[in-house]
Amino acid sequence: MIAKVAVTTVVSIHDGGFADRSFDDRTNSDRGWPVASMGMKAVYATDLSAASEAAIETDTCLECLDRIGVDTLHLVTVVPANVHAGTPGIDHEKRRRRALRRYRETIEAAGLEVESHVVRGTPHRRINGIAETVGADLTIVGSRGKRTLENRLIGSTTRNLARTTVVPLLVNRIERETDDPELIEGQLFRRVLYATDFSENAERAFEAFSYLRHATREATLVHVETPNSPQPASDEVPGDRLAELATRLESWDVDATVDVRGGDPAEEIITAEAEYEPTTTLLGSRGQSRLRRLLLGSVSESVVANARGNVFLVPPNRTA
Repeated sequence: MIAKVAVTTVVSIHDGGFADRSFDDRTNSDRGWPVASMGMKAVYATDLSAASEAAIETDTCLECLDRIGVDTLHLVTVVPANVHAGTPGIDHEKRRRRALRRYRETIEAAGLEVESHVVRGTPHRRINGIAETVGADLTIVGSRGKRTLENRLIGSTTRNLARTTVVPLLVNRIERETDDPELIEGQLFRRVLYATDFSENAERAFEAFSYLRHATREATLVHVETPNSPQPASDEVPGDRLAELATRLESWDVDATVDVRGGDPAEEIITAEAEYEPTTTLLGSRGQSRLRRLLLGSVSESVVANARGNVFLVPPNRTA
């Protein structure tokens, strides 16, 4: 059973006053909407593949990062332990330098600063370590989309990052089965689906709107009720709690809709994604021990594995 409440009061703020907002295809800066300038840092994990290049060389992707306040990108390339400079027939070092130089030129042309890190080791551990060392605000990793067999394997960098990331993780979905891939959703945060179980980690994920709002036009707030759902301390029903969150988004000039549904959380979130077609799904991950994070599945992991579009995963406070 699904109960939907559309929150239609939408306002924009101009010089401290309120005015009706009309929708068109102009960017936030064209409209005069506030643009973030918080000096955020992002780690972008790249394997120098065509998929990585698609994300870095997509103007709208870089513009979205700039709009939410990212002004520095740290490009991280992890060299596999079995790859050496002297591998016969392959000049890995030359190829790496050429690709990173091209990425740097593209990123700088978009107005962002860039630093490159080439390291050797286990990808997700090195990426997390650099994110913590440079004080990154988020990590970005490309994913070539869903393939059933791959989703059952534990070893992928994206899956391990989803389980162990120390900062918010953006899984940037890229076309698969093509030699010239493109981003599935280039406008990263234009339409956000926020999934919440009203836990502390879900609340932490909602706070990401404090900067995502600068690139967000629409948000759908989804709660999935299950027989084991914890009862709220107050008499508030889920729809009312979502409406309160929607009101906060209204004050940030984001058009919001709330959706309360019942069933399996992971399945219903994926169903909601198919219905609302967000550019990114936002949710929090559970705070588990390091061992449990590496061994056990979760709603967030299932969404990362099966969502069609981008996923923005906000972890609890932890270190690499």
